[in-house]
Amino acid sequence: MKKLKLHGFNNLTKSLSFNIYDVCYTPADQKQAYIDYIDEAYNADRLTQILKDVAEIIGANILNIAHQDYDPQGASVTMLIAEGMDTEVDAEQLNSESPGPLPETVLAHLDKSHITVHTYPESHPDTEISTFRADIDVSTCGQISPLKALNYLIHSFESDIVIMDYKIRGFTRDVSGQKHYIDHNITSIQKYISEDTSEKYQMIDVNVYQEHLFHTKMLLKETELENYLFEKESAFSEEEKKAIQEQLQQEMAEIFYGRNYA
Repeated sequence: MKKLKLHGFNNLTKSLSFNIYDVCYTPADQKQAYIDYIDEAYNADRLTQILKDVAEIIGANILNIAHQDYDPQGASVTMLIAEGMDTEVDAEQLNSESPGPLPETVLAHLDKSHITVHTYPESHPDTEISTFRADIDVSTCGQISPLKALNYLIHSFESDIVIMDYKIRGFTRDVSGQKHYIDHNITSIQKYISEDTSEKYQMIDVNVYQEHLFHTKMLLKETELENYLFEKESAFSEEEKKAIQEQLQQEMAEIFYGRNYA
């Protein structure tokens, strides 16, 4: 493919925003312990390391990091990143519809970009279900797409549900003065997820191609009860197991489809 000759810098902004949800069964006496566990497992220091790994994957230099743990729960990290290594970028490879590394270094040039993460542990007031949500944004300006960090991020969290949006904003101009509103082919976010991961999830797309807007939802197929108990050694009757399973499945379906069923 012949490279497009640009007038100045490629200033298209490509933004990946997604929510990751973890769902857990927590009886009343376990709810606070679950929130405390999540707060420690995904504290600001841990989240900072995850974002550092993302910056390494996409070859970015870190300019500044702001991080904060909150009371009573939750944490936030914001990282400003800039152009990476002074190496010629193979834009065709970096923007190809293929999964990114887990992780390996990918060289890229970035400018005026950022990565953020915010966490929200919470519990249902009336049922025995608790959820943990992480909101993540990776925004890059230049030739690389932040979708190359997607595989790593999905594997960095306990992801029962993943809801993703990818959009390209602005335009870049070629030497003839013509504006280009996208610089790479994309048909679905799913193309950037590894096959072994894709097989584990039910996935649906809602894409608006003419507006360069792409939306994908992922719901874990296997919901083995043992994986959703905060205390793994809990003993339940078959009737109790069925009731718990129904609570978990309803909670996950409501989050996935964005509506209440009760």
